[in-house]
Amino acid sequence: MYSKQVWRLIPLLKAAGNVQMAIDSWLLAQHQSGKHPPTLRFYTWSPAAISLGYHQREYPQFWDNLIWQGGKLDVVRRPTGGRAVLHQGDLTYAVVISGFNGDRLQAYQKICEFLIQGWRSLGVELQYGTAGRGYIHNPNCFGTATGADLILPNGAKLIGSAQLRRGGVILQHGSIRLHQDAELFTQIFGAESWTQVQLPPSLNVEVIMTALMAAASYCFDIELIVEPLTQLEWEEILGARG
Repeated sequence: MYSKQVWRLIPLLKAAGNVQMAIDSWLLAQHQSGKHPPTLRFYTWSPAAISLGYHQREYPQFWDNLIWQGGKLDVVRRPTGGRAVLHQGDLTYAVVISGFNGDRLQAYQKICEFLIQGWRSLGVELQYGTAGRGYIHNPNCFGTATGADLILPNGAKLIGSAQLRRGGVILQHGSIRLHQDAELFTQIFGAESWTQVQLPPSLNVEVIMTALMAAASYCFDIELIVEPLTQLEWEEILGARG
C-alpha cells in the first residue's frame, strides 16, 4: 500500500533573527546526518532585522544603528546566499529537503511550486523574475527579481528566496512581503527600491500559511505532521549558536 513521505511542520515561531538562522542551520545539519525528516516551517523576526547573504561582506554602515519603533534593528547573517532583506512586516518560510537532481535554479523552481500554487489558491498569481547577473551589484534583495524570485503581475517582488546546498541536502528559505513599512524600507534601501505590494485585504498570516501548507502537501505529495521544537532540540540549537 502506498504511503506518503512524512515531513515535519514546525509551528509559526517568532524569535530574533540569529535564533531563526540557528534553527534553519540546525535543521539542515540534522537532515544531512539522517537524524531528521524533511521540514517545512514559517516564522517571523522579532526585533525587526536586516539579514545579509552569507557572502555579502559590504553594506552601509548606518544599517548598524537603525531604530524601528523604539528598538534597534538587528543585522543578521544568513547561512544562504543572496542580498540583504528587511524582515519587518513579512513572513518567512523555510524548507529543508533532499533527493533533488538538477541545478540550483531547477531546485528553486521545484521548491517554489508550492508557493505559486498556494498563492494561486488565494487569488494571487505569481511568476518568476527575469533579472540577470547584474543583480549582484544591488545590495537589496527586493530591488531586483531573479529567476529564483516570485513577482506579482505589477512587477512588485512578493517573495525573495535564498538557498544553501550541503551534500544532497537543500535549505531554502525566503521572505514573503506582507505589510512592510514604506518609510523604513526606503530609509534602508532608498526610495527607488520601493514597490507597493497589494494583496487582498482578507489575507492574514493564518490564512496564508494554511494555503501554503495545503499546497506543499499536494506539490511534494507528502503528509505534514505538526511537531514543535522540543526542549532538548532548543538546547542543541542554542548551544550550537553559542
